[in-house]
Amino acid sequence: MCFSASASFGAGIVLSAIGIASLKKTKQPSQSFFASIPLLFAVQQITEGFLWLALKNPGYGFLQQPATYIFLAFAQIIWPTIVPLAIFLLEKKPNRLKTLRMLIGIGAIISVYLSFCLLSYPVEASILGYHISYSQNYPARFSTIGGLLYVMATILPPFFSSIKRMWYLGIAILVSYIMTKIFYTDYIVSVWCFFASVISIAVYAVILELNKPNKDFSSSQDQFGFTPF
Repeated sequence: MCFSASASFGAGIVLSAIGIASLKKTKQPSQSFFASIPLLFAVQQITEGFLWLALKNPGYGFLQQPATYIFLAFAQIIWPTIVPLAIFLLEKKPNRLKTLRMLIGIGAIISVYLSFCLLSYPVEASILGYHISYSQNYPARFSTIGGLLYVMATILPPFFSSIKRMWYLGIAILVSYIMTKIFYTDYIVSVWCFFASVISIAVYAVILELNKPNKDFSSSQDQFGFTPF
């Protein structure tokens, strides 16, 4: 999160609780991946908490580089693939699956590209005002198309899900992205991840919706053959 170490650690604790609660409510193995999203956000926010400590206290300076790279790995590599894949594993309708497969492919492409950039170009985190700013000297000529692919992979999947209320998640993430883009342009990586992590509370609501007593879970095997970790 962009505001302070204590806020990042606090968000991590809350998100951990939401993630654990979501996993406890799952009834199908394919739901576990989606239900784990808040836990992944918790790890990301706690990582940025340690980055705050490293940037403010020389005694924690040894944490700066690993915390920076771990945070950016979540933001730029993990989420573009995890989001569409998690929603894909919940989907039952063939026509929606086709679109979600395409979005998984887009997410995988941008994840591979940003992995290359993260490993090949210098990145640096610094505190500017009350926020953490990530300096990334990635190739400028690919920034527009890369940004578009990232948005497609992380924002569009909920809108192509047939699950009731899943689109609320898409709307919430889209609105948070727009607000961050307008008001926190220089800190978009850090701030948007905070808003998105808070919005992951919607994951718990979707899991509850999926497992209402009137839902049909008569099949003894998961449609996709997905097994829990």
